[in-house]
Amino acid sequence: MPIRQVQFYPGGFYHIFNRGNGKQDIFRNDKDRYRFLQAAYLSNNSNGSMNLSQLEKSSKGYTLLEIKNLLRDEKITHEPLVRIIADCLMPNHFHFFAEEIQENGVVTFMQRLGTSYGRYFATKYKRPGSLFQGRFKAVHIKDNDQLMYLLAYINVLNPAQLVEPDLKEKGIENMEKVWEWVDNYSWGTHQEYMNKRDSIIIDKGLLGELLPSVELYRTFVEDVLNSKKRNIWEALDGLTID
Repeated sequence: MPIRQVQFYPGGFYHIFNRGNGKQDIFRNDKDRYRFLQAAYLSNNSNGSMNLSQLEKSSKGYTLLEIKNLLRDEKITHEPLVRIIADCLMPNHFHFFAEEIQENGVVTFMQRLGTSYGRYFATKYKRPGSLFQGRFKAVHIKDNDQLMYLLAYINVLNPAQLVEPDLKEKGIENMEKVWEWVDNYSWGTHQEYMNKRDSIIIDKGLLGELLPSVELYRTFVEDVLNSKKRNIWEALDGLTID
């Protein structure tokens, strides 16, 4: 769905995603993934930003917390354009589950992020042309059911396809294997919802209110994955990447 067909407004919830041009990989290693997350944090600020190319001059690199402290030292306060509720980085695409906070926040955030990461990728790999498959895509989330099902998809089902590629067609064949995989998958936000990690990028917002404990979150996801009454793929129809 092209972004011009989506109405963005403060308080609106959106599934935002894009993939590599020609379905090529947009992350070739963990450094690329971490660089994308750094850009996501710095791009999500209406009160100025810090140039990532300047940070990359450091041979040791920077953690996200160190970047946060550098902003503080430069007296650049962090005022998010969007609330990033969940995210997931896959080899050739990414997902954000976000709430717009400020007017035009989604578009500004995504334009900054796409430019920053696209320039980094082109320079590093000497690859001309567009990295992404056109503009980012976004779908407006309309009710709490969609919010909850989308969270289960982004946090669990999406990365689980790396170990069970046919799960959409066949269902999950080995639930224990899936849980072990997502519990250790570093490039999504399942660990945040399991309280194993606290990322400065993530603000659970309404989902933190709906799922205030690890027990409620895990029970909800298991119920979704095991449900015979409502197929999750039908519930997600129109909300996910093709």
